[in-house]
Amino acid sequence: MKILLHHPPREVAVAGPKKVCQVLRELEILPDTVLVIRGDALIADDDVVGDDETVEVRPVISGG
Repeated sequence: MKILLHHPPREVAVAGPKKVCQVLRELEILPDTVLVIRGDALIADDDVVGDDETVEVRPVISGG
């Protein structure tokens, strides 16, 4: 699968299919610090991403 990361912007490939939580663990990303998006929808930690899919990992930003 193709993973689009932001900070710094880059693209990585991960063999799939895998659950989102497994992908984040493999990339050493804490799940509470990011949003994972497939197409136009957020996906949960237990959703499976196929080998031929692309997902985007965006950092959670808070503030006021």
